[in-house]
Amino acid sequence: MSETLRMLTLHNGGARPVQEVPTLDWQQFRSVILNSVASGAHVAAMFGHVPDGKDCVEIFAVLADRESGQIHVAKSTISENAYPSLTIDCPQVHLFEREIAEQYELLPEGHPWLKPVRFVKSHRSNHGTSKRPLIGVTDFYRVEGEEVHEVAVGPVHAGVIEPGHFRFQCHGEQVFHLEISLGYQHRGVESKLMGGPNKRTIHYMETLSGDATVGHTTAYCQSIEALAGCKVPARAQVLRGVALELERLANHTGDLGALSGDVGFLPTASYCGRLRGDFLNMTALLCGSRLGRALVRPGGIVYDLDESRAKELLNRLETTMRDVTNAVDLLWNSSSTMSRFEETGKLSLETCEQLGIVGPAARACGLECDVRNDFPAGIFRMSHIPVSTAVTGDVFARAYVRWLEIQRSADFVREQLQALVGGTIKTTLGELAGEKIVVSLVEGWRGQICHVAMTDPRGHIARYKVVDPSFYNWMGLALAMRNQQISDFPLCNKSFNLSYCGHDL
Repeated sequence: MSETLRMLTLHNGGARPVQEVPTLDWQQFRSVILNSVASGAHVAAMFGHVPDGKDCVEIFAVLADRESGQIHVAKSTISENAYPSLTIDCPQVHLFEREIAEQYELLPEGHPWLKPVRFVKSHRSNHGTSKRPLIGVTDFYRVEGEEVHEVAVGPVHAGVIEPGHFRFQCHGEQVFHLEISLGYQHRGVESKLMGGPNKRTIHYMETLSGDATVGHTTAYCQSIEALAGCKVPARAQVLRGVALELERLANHTGDLGALSGDVGFLPTASYCGRLRGDFLNMTALLCGSRLGRALVRPGGIVYDLDESRAKELLNRLETTMRDVTNAVDLLWNSSSTMSRFEETGKLSLETCEQLGIVGPAARACGLECDVRNDFPAGIFRMSHIPVSTAVTGDVFARAYVRWLEIQRSADFVREQLQALVGGTIKTTLGELAGEKIVVSLVEGWRGQICHVAMTDPRGHIARYKVVDPSFYNWMGLALAMRNQQISDFPLCNKSFNLSYCGHDL
């Protein structure tokens, strides 16, 4: 019997009755996850949910099958306080199991690295008996031995960046192990979404990870539209896609500049820093916000693009792309810069697949994964963007994939604006259907964004799960630093450029 036949099958942004999600015993649940992953599926989400009036936890697994373009969901009910861990056999779930342990006081027995994820108070605390642990206070791993030393960095860093703690175990300059401790940006967003949507919900979505506003808001809107049975006008879908690719253009350009700055190559660093702003200003031309706020809303978009502004946007795109090409060519033609990028912070394809790495970091290892291609929704059902990959899995590969994506995103924006379809930009949103589940995937600029929404009988949100691409990828950075020089950390860190608040939520 095919494992997928034992799970509920969904398409990206499609809603089904939550009662249709099969409840499996733990061995069946374990089997479908392990066999699906062995067949090439990716664990997009794994999370807990306490049903109303029941003293148990339902653990949901969401598996995304790139080959079929389908999403499969199953659950298992845990009535005790422990269950056998899956992590040893399926490392993709390692962080999800740690999160569930923290949130619901369920022990994944045999988990090799069971530590707090965000240092939060359990959802299952009885009369306040469960205390929130102190953020960052944990039993850090230590390498013992002669001349081994420890370097602690953060959580407060130089510059205007978010807090996160990095603990290096080193022998001289060589890094044996890097442990990353986050949670300082935890805002409890998922709990605030319960009972919604309300007037604050959309603003939570736009600030889940501020530099991925369009990506997260689009994922949310796709979920709400599915629950309401709403068809978004074609013109709105096109302009959502344009905004999403402008977000990618701005951040990838900024990353190439920042990578150049980390190795002291100032021409590309200074040029790309400015050009990132030019792409942000193009987004502002769409909606008045450089971050794309107040543009994407359930049912469509808020601001239309008239002919004169579309022409202005195209002109700006052509000018900026010429400048970006010149700036990036300087980078590739600098032998000293390339010597710092190549062979630095390598991540193997095998490790990438085991951890479930997503986005440019995965594509730099040769993994052809891209939601726009594998699980297309919106305009991407009609307009294909080629998947950009490299093979070496190092800093150079992660930088080069960004450059390929810049060019292809620019081609997409150009194509859509030159043949912009007519029509309305928003449709009326009806009531949300009760007792439904929907999974929404979007290829944000960091990688796969996953939103899972479930409604109660009244159509209110009973559980909302968000997985930012950073949640999948932080461990990838830790492993990329193995056997590297500690002075390579800023460069490796920037080549992943992960979000602290997107991880912490």
